[in-house]
Amino acid sequence: MRETALALLLGMALDLLLGDPHFIYHPVRAIGWLIGKTEYLLRKLLKCPPQDGRKDKKTERRELAAGALLVFLVAAVSTAVPWMILRGAAAVSPILSLLVQTVFCYQLLAAKSLYIESMKVEKALEQGNIEKAREAVSMIVGRDTSRLDQAGITRAAVETVAENTSDGVIAPFLYMAFLGPVGGFFYKAVNTMDSMVGYKNDRYLYFGRAAAKMDDLCNLIPARMTALLMTGAAFVLGYDGKNAWRICRRDRRCHASPNSAFGEAVCAGALHLRLAGDAWYFGKLCRKPFIGDPDREIEPRDIQRAGKLMFGAEGIAALLLAVILLAAAKV
Repeated sequence: MRETALALLLGMALDLLLGDPHFIYHPVRAIGWLIGKTEYLLRKLLKCPPQDGRKDKKTERRELAAGALLVFLVAAVSTAVPWMILRGAAAVSPILSLLVQTVFCYQLLAAKSLYIESMKVEKALEQGNIEKAREAVSMIVGRDTSRLDQAGITRAAVETVAENTSDGVIAPFLYMAFLGPVGGFFYKAVNTMDSMVGYKNDRYLYFGRAAAKMDDLCNLIPARMTALLMTGAAFVLGYDGKNAWRICRRDRRCHASPNSAFGEAVCAGALHLRLAGDAWYFGKLCRKPFIGDPDREIEPRDIQRAGKLMFGAEGIAALLLAVILLAAAKV
């Protein structure tokens, strides 16, 4: 456990220093490739090809079964491979084991890359280049961006940073802190499956249901821990921590997901913004409730403020882990 905690802290430091170098093949991309290939094979073997329109009950059951099998297979492979690599490294030497664990932890955290990508949006907005800002925000959100004005682009970026503080930072941090890098890979596999197949459209309504439900389950505790850590960060950074907690308690259920509104609500309250609301996805308008109060107009600089809340939450988590590690060292 001490080695894992140290590797996690070192991996976090590497993420803050380096981000995700584009010249290195990222393991999450490998998981994404595995998901795509497994989906193709399962649909072919179980005779449930993607199709539009209504489906009969037999097709629905086959897609539900195929989706559940997808979750099992991808999660199993995504955890077995790093487990074997770590076992091999540990058999060679403790130092190699620590190095491999550190690299894995580094690769599973996404704070720096999320901040860099979101700041591209802010920079384009400050330059007055709306088209470039739309292109930049399209790289980090799943909604249609062609209709967004400056406020909509800014809101989308802030929401993504706030929501992914849990998915991309705190959740993998917690899984690795308690279950090591293998636990982190398990979480990333589930989270990536949800982002690829967990849609409520004709193609994935049944096939992606198992992935979406598993992702909801895996994020129940991390989302709430993220809210606590972000609220603490709001107090530390001089934002309105009291209002952040008030809005979180009031609006934490204002989302189709049982988890996604926690980070957004804290961010909205801390910065006195109104987030969420209706958005376009795949050419369809999705009606969504607002989160937060419109105390002031959103501005591009709020993207950076959301990033600071993310780093603050991660910093508090790291500090708590470091304290535990030091206390364990004295025992």
